[in-house]
Amino acid sequence: MRLAFLNWRDSTHPEGGGAELYAETICAGMGHRGHDVTLFCAAHGGAPPVEQRDGYRVSRQGGRLSVYATTLASLRREAAHGGGFDAVIDTQNGIPFFSPMATSAPVISLVHHVHREQWPVVFGPVQSRVGWWVESAVAPRMYRGRQYVAVSERTKDELVDLGVRRDDIAVIHNGTAPAVRVDGGRSADPTIVVLGRLVPHKRVEHAIDVVARLAARHPRLRLRVIGHGWWSDRIAEHARHVGVADRVDLLGFVSDATKHLELQRSWLALAPSIKEGWGLSVVEAASHAVPTVAYHGAGGLSESIVDGVSGVLVHDLDEMTATVDRLLSDPRALQCLGDGALAHSARFTWDTSVVLWEELLERAVMGADPSTLSDTRLGRVRWPARRARR
Repeated sequence: MRLAFLNWRDSTHPEGGGAELYAETICAGMGHRGHDVTLFCAAHGGAPPVEQRDGYRVSRQGGRLSVYATTLASLRREAAHGGGFDAVIDTQNGIPFFSPMATSAPVISLVHHVHREQWPVVFGPVQSRVGWWVESAVAPRMYRGRQYVAVSERTKDELVDLGVRRDDIAVIHNGTAPAVRVDGGRSADPTIVVLGRLVPHKRVEHAIDVVARLAARHPRLRLRVIGHGWWSDRIAEHARHVGVADRVDLLGFVSDATKHLELQRSWLALAPSIKEGWGLSVVEAASHAVPTVAYHGAGGLSESIVDGVSGVLVHDLDEMTATVDRLLSDPRALQCLGDGALAHSARFTWDTSVVLWEELLERAVMGADPSTLSDTRLGRVRWPARRARR
């Protein structure tokens, strides 16, 4: 199959994150299974307009907003010159690409999570209202009757709330790569880790507040923050404001080996985000037997974390602080959650995710009714691997 994968950014973009890892991993997996895959995303300084990556092609064009128009123009050019795609995966990161306007190929709408809570955090009142209107009212009409893929059951439920037919939505979770084993064990000092992009809705400040509240009870407690983003200076300022700058390490972007070393040394992970489609960082930490504490009602975090088994879900900052205090003071309870986290992480592999995508795309190209794909979800359906038809 010849496939187009539309995503706002790629992982080389300064604001790249979990959605970009998902897109690139699926693209690479499909490429290695014999498919011709192009990832369309926004251009940014220092990255070439066209690049051949691990089994797929990257086409970068347009900026933060113009990427939508330039991508649609590319789809039209491809179709006009007889090189149209067999299927298009259209990632809706709040705003979809509206690719049905530019192609007659089957369009699959990929949604990581619904952005109801994020719009007012990131944008002003007017922009947030317009953005939410497009996401909640315009997009469901544009993609009505088309195949959707959500990365969690929570996201699927939210799409149904927006009027998307439940039978049109398949669930294909994120996978996780096998943990990179590194020398050494846990840090001698109690260490908390936060992994992810540094943007307002991740609320890294809550993790800093936990450290500030527990400083007296755990005098050697440290917070290690892995990731980069435009909110970094505000986070550093918050650490200074609450008096724990000397306990908070903002590591920025790190190599994969360093990331795994930091996870291996950590005692506990925090994910205080307002909303996540799945929680890739949770499963990455779990692959090192590190449990995560996160908030109830934060989307897919309630699936990537099994409450009381692989981590703990809490309701507010007070409960998060009390939970962290309890776990840092009880090595046996912490070890039990770590064992549960490791076992839970083993359920999710990228190989399985790629196979599910391949089956879904092949059936979509053959014209299968979307309702026949509604059970495409990890843990229920496992299709055998096969070589792709070209």
